[in-house]
Amino acid sequence: MFLAEKGLDIARVEVDLRGGEHLAAAFRTINPYCTVPVLELDDGTLLCSTAAIWRYLEETHPEPPLMGRTAVETARIADTHWHIKSEGISAIAKWPRNAAPRMRDRALCGPSVYAQTAQLAERDRRRAEAFLKSPESLAESADPFLCGECFSVADIDALIAVDFAHQLHLELPADAMRACSRYELLASRPSASACRENGDPSQSELADAGSQRSWRG
Repeated sequence: MFLAEKGLDIARVEVDLRGGEHLAAAFRTINPYCTVPVLELDDGTLLCSTAAIWRYLEETHPEPPLMGRTAVETARIADTHWHIKSEGISAIAKWPRNAAPRMRDRALCGPSVYAQTAQLAERDRRRAEAFLKSPESLAESADPFLCGECFSVADIDALIAVDFAHQLHLELPADAMRACSRYELLASRPSASACRENGDPSQSELADAGSQRSWRG
């Protein structure tokens, strides 16, 4: 979605996460952390986190800005984005990792084996529910977007969090009218529609112009 908002395109290499391709030796030479996405620059530099990739693309393709124009706006976006990641996406992602049979011994991302823990699954299920019920999940302000007048990475991750939760049969409360309306506004953006058409509804798109490549799940 980040890529689509920037109007960028890139050659992509699909990674079979269900088949464990990201854990194989060939992929470990690309990213020893065994995670996606990865962005390879023209000089061979490999960026192995969404945070690094977004920052690189924001610096090299500043329009439209998705991480803030002013110091205050940038800080506000970073603050909101951190809360969505730590309180929302983290819980929504870790719950199935500790509960789903297919995630056995994959309770945490990365190359190491970690056994599932039922207590953590229950904790993160409750955390996910609490996040969706809190006004901060999609903000209750009257601003057009989460952090003011401009669409930002905070909006992208808020949309990802709610879509991820929907796959786990968790929804925004029906009486949270402003949050539900804001979700519909974000979900109707062309960039969100393009991601869904490409079969990628819940993961940020990563790219840069030219001959660079990305690996994604």
